[in-house]
Amino acid sequence: MRPLSFLPLAVAALMVSSAPAQTAASDEARALARLVPASETLSFSIEWRLTRAGNARLNWAAGSSSGWQASLSLQSAGLVSRLYKIDNEYSSVLTGQLCVTSALLKAHEGSRRRETRATFDGQRKKASLVENDLVKNIVVNREIDILPCEHDVIGALYQLRVLNLEPGQSASIPVSDGKKAAQARVEAQERETVKIGSDTYKTIRYEAFLFNGVLYRRQARVFVWLTDDQRRLPVQIRVRMPFYIGTVTLQIQKQGKS
Repeated sequence: MRPLSFLPLAVAALMVSSAPAQTAASDEARALARLVPASETLSFSIEWRLTRAGNARLNWAAGSSSGWQASLSLQSAGLVSRLYKIDNEYSSVLTGQLCVTSALLKAHEGSRRRETRATFDGQRKKASLVENDLVKNIVVNREIDILPCEHDVIGALYQLRVLNLEPGQSASIPVSDGKKAAQARVEAQERETVKIGSDTYKTIRYEAFLFNGVLYRRQARVFVWLTDDQRRLPVQIRVRMPFYIGTVTLQIQKQGKS
């Protein structure tokens, strides 16, 4: 059982259309630059089966050439760490339109150690992936067809934050992890009040349809709570899996600048 090993892939997942023509793309990049935080660090606690299971830290910052750089670290803690230690580092580079151009996952899960690199070529409409099993010394290469603009889950989360989906509305987004590309649907469902420690947040709950064969084969449902204000801050993410695995919940603990 690896209840946390897939979380770097599920930390968000949401929506936007394919990249438009060059002039329109530049206009969109400038608009996003005004709405997306120039830099940000979000720290989350992770709970599984009512116990503290780990910590996640998301760093976001403006990169070169009007693009963005993102990283996500994930470490198990407590009983989970003793049963199955996880220490994963994920990073990606995105364009001004939040289209992913490259991604790197360094995964240390139990006795497994893997390094996965993916590059996304929107002009060729191809994604190339190299997966290196550092224990077995096995390298796997693959290439898939993609749309001109694909989003990794971090870029998709920030795209969702600049949208204004009201409860009852939905949209779709092209999302890829380098192994598979799919159109994922996201629904704005309900306004809810979320209490985390001594803080209370007015939020809108969204469901992102990434699992059950859409992008990932695992059976699961993903929910994201964003504050119902100008910040659109992701304060809670929940992954509901079959009862024999359970539910994993991420809750925000700290927000600051990178």
